[in-house]
Amino acid sequence: MTEPNAYDVLFLCTHNSARSIMGEVIIDYLGKGRFRGYSAGSMPATAPNPFALKTLANLKFPTAGLRSKNWDEFAKPDAPVMDFVITVCDNAANEVCPIWPGQPITAHWGVEDPSLAKGTDEQKLRRICARRAHPPPANPVLP
Repeated sequence: MTEPNAYDVLFLCTHNSARSIMGEVIIDYLGKGRFRGYSAGSMPATAPNPFALKTLANLKFPTAGLRSKNWDEFAKPDAPVMDFVITVCDNAANEVCPIWPGQPITAHWGVEDPSLAKGTDEQKLRRICARRAHPPPANPVLP
């Protein structure tokens, strides 16, 4: 259940296919109603990266309804007002972003692009899973 005063967090990446989608799902799930996750990109892919979806599913995160979205969806007057906007790829961090209503806190969290992985499907899946080898801090500070 989402709390009425939950924080809205938008993750941005150029193609909105892997890193930003994973950020959306993970913060939405682990935030336990205190955070609502969203994701978008400046040039969204036609669909989320299948290896990102498989990784999320293997970790028991929900994946139903996920889609790659253009960041313009979140700059419209009827869009949720974001509390945080986080770029997760260097390309998106260097692009001119829309003006976000409400003046959210912005940050850049550079994460290697798993969609650039080469090799077999198993090797590509391992590359996405390798991001888990660097866990978040043991005691993250959450509001």
